Amino acid sequence: MRCVASAFRGFFLLLLASPFLLTDTMSPPASAQRVAKQPGVRAGAASAATEEARLKQSINDSTIGLAAGQLEGAPLRFATELARVLDDGAKMRVVPMVTRGVTDNIFDLLFLRGVDAAIVYGDTLDYFRKSRTVTIGLEQRISYIMPLFPSEVHVFVRPEINRLEDLVGKRVNFNTKGTAAAYSGPVIFDRLGIDVDPQFDPHPVAMAEMLKSDKYAAVVFVSSKPLDPFVKQKWPEGFKFLPVPLTQKIEEFYIPAQLEASDYPGLIPSGQKVQTIAVPSVLAVVNFPHDHERHKRMARLVDYLFDRFSKLQNEPGYHPKWKELNLAATVPGWNRFGPMQAKLDTLAPAAAPAPSATGSSKQAELREHLERLLPGDPQSQKKLLRELLDRRQAPPKR
Repeated sequence: MRCVASAFRGFFLLLLASPFLLTDTMSPPASAQRVAKQPGVRAGAASAATEEARLKQSINDSTIGLAAGQLEGAPLRFATELARVLDDGAKMRVVPMVTRGVTDNIFDLLFLRGVDAAIVYGDTLDYFRKSRTVTIGLEQRISYIMPLFPSEVHVFVRPEINRLEDLVGKRVNFNTKGTAAAYSGPVIFDRLGIDVDPQFDPHPVAMAEMLKSDKYAAVVFVSSKPLDPFVKQKWPEGFKFLPVPLTQKIEEFYIPAQLEASDYPGLIPSGQKVQTIAVPSVLAVVNFPHDHERHKRMARLVDYLFDRFSKLQNEPGYHPKWKELNLAATVPGWNRFGPMQAKLDTLAPAAAPAPSATGSSKQAELREHLERLLPGDPQSQKKLLRELLDRRQAPPKR
């Protein structure tokens, strides 16, 4: 035992005596301390730290965080393609973000660090105005740079339903919470004054039930046409889409649209069309002061958009919906981002309507949307415009 204790004591003294076998993170070995004190090494480390800080600042100054949506949604594809075409190395970079969806994108835009822009639906303002006290004054706090893809409203009903008013008190399915239909659908029906029994079940479940019973009178989709459930599935006679009128109650946030026989040949007879509305989506930003760094970044984004937008519309590999978009198009109910408006004013000084011409301005907006809806067909544009205006002036049905 005495020999073992003596050996252990000797090993412990050896550890204490060695600067390399027992080290302290707060006190590096003497040789390391001597190296750190050399002037050349200090200067090199300081230079590296300065360069790293400069690189960090440069990357952040040129990067725009874009809240897009969920992986399976169209917003993320649009954001990704936008990022691809605007990329300019160290000068401009857009980082698309997978988020909970376009509804929550408003919160991300206002409050989440790193988010400079977001894809949101055009009726967001109305939704949050009614249901969110945290976003008071939203119309002044955010604006839009450009409209993005429109999502047509599809109201698909059973044979015994012939008009929207027939849905009063009946179960109407708006898909699961977080989807576009669950978000915009109830807002639209509320604005139209049609009090339905809203359901938020998966659409495939509701549509399968519609074939067997009258548990669901209708399903409402809000998405870009054509939709697979109505193209790939054979529906019995009598199932149909209902028209959705663009009345004064809903024209503040929606645009005219139509479903055609070419979209749904099994449900719409040849040569016929179903008038409906579409929910525009927008590229939204916060209205920071002009000297704020985020405002400056978004102003640079506007410059890049004007320079490269034609690539999205003309080069292969991009979503075909880009061809339908117009940088100068208006979005009902929204104010345009200042630098974007200034750019458009420079290109077409007479484009901005006079403040006193509210009525004619609204008709001009309708004509603009109809030109995109029915390109190269001025007679159909005029006819549909007359129908829309007559519908707006008609007394409400009781």
